[in-house]
Amino acid sequence: MQELIMLAPMLLETSAKTFAVLGAGLAIGLGALGCGLGMGIVAGHAVEAGARQPEILSKLQTLMIMAIVFIESVCIYALVVALLLIFVVK
Repeated sequence: MQELIMLAPMLLETSAKTFAVLGAGLAIGLGALGCGLGMGIVAGHAVEAGARQPEILSKLQTLMIMAIVFIESVCIYALVVALLLIFVVK
């Protein structure tokens, strides 16, 4: 408990830019982690489906690419938020 009391003055003196850069790192890190997991799951299930029914590979490839594009857009939004936090917050 005493460590928290000693930490409070330091947090009050910390600038908003410090927290913005920390938030930017978290935003892009967690965004990339989520996108990577999502794309891995989509690709894994697409490979399984293609192995089960090889005749639908062309349609499956189109659907998989569309799904990956939508997943990647989340990562791009995370990048935009991180850049806004870095360059807009003073």
